[in-house]
Amino acid sequence: MTAVLPERSTAPAAPAAPASSPGTASCSPGTCACGTCATAGAGAADLLARLATAPGGRTAVVAGDDRLTFDELRAEATAIAARLAALGIGPESVVALCLPRSAVLVTAIIGTLTAGAAYLPVDPALPADRRRYLVEDSGADLVVVAGAEGSPAPGTRAVTVAELTAAPGTGPAPSPYAPVPVTADTLAYVIYTSGSTGRPKGVEIGRGAASLLLKELEEAGAATGEGSRVGWNASPSFDASVQQWTRLCRGDTLVMIDEETRRDPSLLAAFVDEQALTDLDITPSHADPLLDLLTGDGGPRPLTLLVGGEAISPALWDRLVAAHRSGLLRALNVYGPTECTVDATAGPVDGPGEPHIGAVLPGLRMRLLDERLAPVGPGESGELYLAGPRVGRGYRHRPGLTAERFVADIAGDADHPGGRMYRTGDRCRLLPDGRLVYLGRADGQVKLRGHRIELPEIEAALTRADGVAEAAVVLGEDAGGTACLIAYHRGGDAAALRAALADGLPSYMVPSAFVAVDRFATTPSGKLDRSALPTRVEAPAETEAEAAGTEGGDGLDGRAEELIARVWTQVLGAASIGPDDNFFKLGGHSLLAIKLVSRVRAELSVALPVKAVYAHPRLRDLAAHIEELLAAQDA
Repeated sequence: MTAVLPERSTAPAAPAAPASSPGTASCSPGTCACGTCATAGAGAADLLARLATAPGGRTAVVAGDDRLTFDELRAEATAIAARLAALGIGPESVVALCLPRSAVLVTAIIGTLTAGAAYLPVDPALPADRRRYLVEDSGADLVVVAGAEGSPAPGTRAVTVAELTAAPGTGPAPSPYAPVPVTADTLAYVIYTSGSTGRPKGVEIGRGAASLLLKELEEAGAATGEGSRVGWNASPSFDASVQQWTRLCRGDTLVMIDEETRRDPSLLAAFVDEQALTDLDITPSHADPLLDLLTGDGGPRPLTLLVGGEAISPALWDRLVAAHRSGLLRALNVYGPTECTVDATAGPVDGPGEPHIGAVLPGLRMRLLDERLAPVGPGESGELYLAGPRVGRGYRHRPGLTAERFVADIAGDADHPGGRMYRTGDRCRLLPDGRLVYLGRADGQVKLRGHRIELPEIEAALTRADGVAEAAVVLGEDAGGTACLIAYHRGGDAAALRAALADGLPSYMVPSAFVAVDRFATTPSGKLDRSALPTRVEAPAETEAEAAGTEGGDGLDGRAEELIARVWTQVLGAASIGPDDNFFKLGGHSLLAIKLVSRVRAELSVALPVKAVYAHPRLRDLAAHIEELLAAQDA
């Protein structure tokens, strides 16, 4: 049996002795006398030491009409750090940031790090129960909110952004910018992921690991050119956002993408051109509809797409290769678990052949092992284990789970003794040139639209609902071939279950389809036989009434209602569609909204934005809106 290392202590780190400047003679790779420049096992400069050298007049953040230069960003971060220090916040403190994607979020992150503390992103779009859980489970020392709504978790200290930025008596920002000294092991952030035990778990990442991430992305060609313009596309609660804000620290401009733009491919393509973005992180699901709309007219350099979060299909791979060869863009396939600081591998999508996830980045060491933790042979599949200085500290307040997933590095060598490796649960195969091919999961975890989801967490939520005796969730396809979650349940009402899950889970974890069963098939050992559960929701046969655009005696009048009813029936797999049905309550999501809009544009020749589906989710209301657009066009 493999020995397991104990979870690293979360006791506050002692501040490093300050020095006259980063990188003094007493600093060397693997050590840090100044407290700001080195990380374990490598000489990567701390993020804030790099941020301090960014040209002051250059634009740091663009968020709608808001603009911040690097001088202004550093001044605001200093004011926030001073206020946090007055509240007793410092190294190893955790500050929950319940803020939307905005310039204020960026200054709050940098200000928290400047104070030496760690941040916990809490997306305000999450259900209230989820936000409360994140704050309480993390034991956050302070919560920062946008307005006067107070903490998501009663009893937790909360301050508003206005209170932080208006710290009395702090005066102008000192020169030079002076973050609180930290070590490579000091906690940088906590990000929660879906949990196999039914509860989300917080991953702890240190400052040194975050610094190495930026350095290695630069070396891999994912961060090229001085003064790049980087789109922040990810939810703050998703670890891809770390990859985006760290780009500030090398002097790049961070351009915030609002929610309406990021979920509408036509708006996003126009935004890329208008803002002259050079870098955009995106999932394969959202890259596919975007490709046809990009023009390449946005700036002097082709757009770099960092594609990650889920597997790239062979068809999308070929499209990205064609776009690369045409000069429209360059694409990198990036892969990595949150536990290993966002990205573990990177590889260019520049040639035909089998899709791959590239080679392991230098801050990590790869192990492909079998069930007995023995290395697999050349070309054989094995479970991917990752070791090295970018492996996280573990799961916050979960020593048992940490010991289970962060195990002793049995393959360590003389240069890396006594280390740990993270068990990813991903199966891979090594190509002769050192690139990895992703083969899928070895457990109940899935990736959907870039989100990492533990199916047992959804199943646990289902079985807590009234009347449900058993439940199982699988990753499958809807009637239109789009990946989706399908919930099978014995007992309970589908509409009530959907509502119950929406109250406690993020929207991407609420299944698109709910299927009632009388009993579940079992294996000879008496366990649930998941292989017997259908993984496709078929569209129901069209009735004569539906073919005529009606539902029984309740007519659906007008071209728009007929089209929407037909599309919803086909795409959502709904048995019948009524005028008062809600797109999202029937299992709709962002990708299906894009499909719906595309169909409406093609069949009715009307420019319908995706935001219209969110603004008018009821069939009757959306149809009326479309009829108004048609009338305006006719006029």
